Amino acid sequence: MKLHEAPSPNARRVHIAMAEKGIEIERVPVDIRAGENLSPEFLAKNPGGRVPVLELDDGTFIGESVSISRYLDAITDGPSLFGDTALAQAQIDMWQRRAEINFFNEVAGAFRNITAIFKDRETCVEAWGHVCAAKASKALNMFDDQLAQTPYLAGDQFSIADISLCVAVDFARAVKVVELPELDNLKRWQGELKTRASFSAS
Repeated sequence: MKLHEAPSPNARRVHIAMAEKGIEIERVPVDIRAGENLSPEFLAKNPGGRVPVLELDDGTFIGESVSISRYLDAITDGPSLFGDTALAQAQIDMWQRRAEINFFNEVAGAFRNITAIFKDRETCVEAWGHVCAAKASKALNMFDDQLAQTPYLAGDQFSIADISLCVAVDFARAVKVVELPELDNLKRWQGELKTRASFSAS
């Protein structure tokens, strides 16, 4: 297998999943600043033009970081990052989607529109970026409330939902486009996640 990737929060999600499952995969760098991900060669791998993309030995390509993580989880043993029972799978998927829709995507929208990092290939609206930033900041209260009741987002089991939210919070802190309120339960949860060896994976 090969992982076509560029440094990004989405690549980091896959790296953490790989480390949790004890998998090592050959990495193939993709220069997204130079637009390599928009080339015909790359678009043949992923018509969405996004990284990372997992290339299987039979020539199959899997795009989207959560889909890649799900595949890697399914082909390995050990506790599942996606749930071991029907109820756990539903709860993990629910919180994964909440993390992605309510926070991860809003942070990305704030970053792309406020910094205009890809203004050469997309329309950037700074005012919309600030709307995204405000929505992301407000959404953190929902996760803090949940973490007041459970050790992890979806209950007692560490999952892809935790990976997604923690990676997004780290990215928001790094790019400084979203105000991150001090929330005790989130702080406790993130401190505990940072003790996992997978969170230092690169």
